[in-house]
Amino acid sequence: MTSIRPATDADMAAVADLWHEGWHDGHAGHVPEGLTAARTLPAFHERTPSRVADTTVAVSDDDELLGFVMVVDDEVEQVFVGRSARGSGLAPLLLAEAERRVAAAGHVSAWLAVVTGNARARAFYEKQGWTDAGDLPYEVTAGGERFVSPCRRYVKSV
Repeated sequence: MTSIRPATDADMAAVADLWHEGWHDGHAGHVPEGLTAARTLPAFHERTPSRVADTTVAVSDDDELLGFVMVVDDEVEQVFVGRSARGSGLAPLLLAEAERRVAAAGHVSAWLAVVTGNARARAFYEKQGWTDAGDLPYEVTAGGERFVSPCRRYVKSV
């Protein structure tokens, strides 16, 4: 059985590990090379502790992290499911929880950015009722450098 709950400080090291793995699975070859190089495991471990309040986790009965979402205001900022749980139906549950959090914060719609080349993620969001609203050159800073990733902005009424 899987439970979905707010993250705790104790979850964040596992979140960093899963985020690193999932990020590289979905982004490698689709973002600037320097950004891929800057997204090291230690960099994810540096980023996650401050994100506990934004994070909801899915865990197994034995408390293994299976996936997580991060929500900031009206943005579903991160959605990742570990390799062992992909295809299990967990991703729609996590996305629905993220949508619920956006609505509970008083927003009427949610948005997220998807790397243009990540066809699997784009198809997933469209299957979940999200709409491709166009190009979104997503600016990020990593390793002290600024990068622009070619993304698509997806939106959904919540």
